[in-house]
Amino acid sequence: MSEPIGGIKKSTSTHARRVIAYIVLIILSILCLFWFYILLIYSTRSNGEIQRGITFIPSTHFAENFKNLIKSSQPVFQGLRNSLIIACSSALLSTYFSTLTAYAIHVYDFKLKKFIFTFILMIMMVPTQVTVLGFIQLMTKMNLINNFIPLIVPTIAAPVTFYYLKQYMESALPLALIEAARIDGSGEIRTFNTIALPLMKPAIAVQAIFTFVSSWNNYFIPTFILKKEKMKTIPIVIAQLRSADYLKFDMGQVYMMIALSIFPVIIVYLILSKNIVSGIAMGSVKG
Repeated sequence: MSEPIGGIKKSTSTHARRVIAYIVLIILSILCLFWFYILLIYSTRSNGEIQRGITFIPSTHFAENFKNLIKSSQPVFQGLRNSLIIACSSALLSTYFSTLTAYAIHVYDFKLKKFIFTFILMIMMVPTQVTVLGFIQLMTKMNLINNFIPLIVPTIAAPVTFYYLKQYMESALPLALIEAARIDGSGEIRTFNTIALPLMKPAIAVQAIFTFVSSWNNYFIPTFILKKEKMKTIPIVIAQLRSADYLKFDMGQVYMMIALSIFPVIIVYLILSKNIVSGIAMGSVKG
């Protein structure tokens, strides 16, 4: 009789922990989504209504704010297009070449391997602000001002992305699998593209999201590189809307612009999150 009672107690405690976990997750989800809700609410309010104070009830100025934003002097859709080009290119190049670098460090044994790994990690400690002056001078000499190349190509060298992918590769990519592919006559590039990349999908999806969001929100470097109006990105457009003079300042337009800028990030997350969930499910089945 003791075993059934013990089993009932164990199942009850497991059920209680699961209920507590779900409650905590629901609370955290509400806290995260609450600010998106406030943003959408404020995008439906006029400038005068926003100045009166906070509210949780939608207003009727959503279409008006959208029309005013489109009619404004700011390149809204060009900014969205420019940010999409830079962010998508950065996410693609950064994750691919970081995975390729992690693959080389993980699979091959060569001299100075530990030194190179340590050196890459040391670069993580160098702030962007320290090197920005020399970077801008170099881009000016290379005639790359008002060009997307300085905002895309440097993202290939991403130490944080490399480190995360290298650590994930330690557990997800056994060396025996690579050796088996070599024995079957597979070339190194083919082995990387057909074996390593598919196994790394969950980690690549996570880092692609982080890289996309980081590039999408990047304001510091683009302000020095992109001077032409048609080349400006979303963060610059939002900053220009906020820096308008007092008579032309419209908070409704600002919140509408911020709301529009968030939708591409959500879409990218929804697309890539499928790979994260499928990778986790596959790992649990293997375990």
